[in-house]
Amino acid sequence: MSIDANWQQIQQRVDRAAKRSGRAGGDIDVVVVSKTRTVEEVEAALRAGVTELGENRVQEAEAKHAEVQLPARWHLIGGLQRNKVGKAVEIFDVIQSVDSKRLVDTLQRRSEAADRDLDVLVQVNTSGVGHQSGVEAAGIGVLLEHICDCRRLRLRGLMTIAAFSDHGPEVRRCFRQLRQLSEEHAGSHGGLDVLSMGMSGDYEIAIEEGSTMVRVGTAVFGPRPQ
Repeated sequence: MSIDANWQQIQQRVDRAAKRSGRAGGDIDVVVVSKTRTVEEVEAALRAGVTELGENRVQEAEAKHAEVQLPARWHLIGGLQRNKVGKAVEIFDVIQSVDSKRLVDTLQRRSEAADRDLDVLVQVNTSGVGHQSGVEAAGIGVLLEHICDCRRLRLRGLMTIAAFSDHGPEVRRCFRQLRQLSEEHAGSHGGLDVLSMGMSGDYEIAIEEGSTMVRVGTAVFGPRPQ
């Protein structure tokens, strides 16, 4: 199927999943993950109606961002090393992978130097797997408070990557935990409107569990080239 046809199919599936959770499809933002994809593929997706792009690596995004001519909102969804923060602040509109106070401090300093505001999400490790990125649930409150003290950073919400499992209940548990954490901390941190959870293989489950933003790549572009 073409990128355009894939995008239309995703919109239909998002609509159906949203209705199952008592919402409308328009309540869900779809970030299309463009890592390893060519500029031509990215622009085809933007012409099809995509407005949000996600990249995993700053270096790859830098080259692509310079060549893509169509407007888009750029999200960093992969881990961010502090020595890449300056370039990330130039390229991205949203950093979804904030997971430490040191990274927050560097983002604030670089955003101040660049004279721009930056939307951020806190990445939470809901899978319990040690090698996966994200702050543990017990540490969320302190990190959220630290972000709120940074005048150039706009705290928007939380992000997670569910357990890599074929066991549906375990995947659903990860998403449910993030939603519960958002509800728990929203009152004391000005509202956490964004729940970024769900990827190409599980985004419908994520929407059923309250996701407001999903991240899909292969569902739009097809399998990545080997």
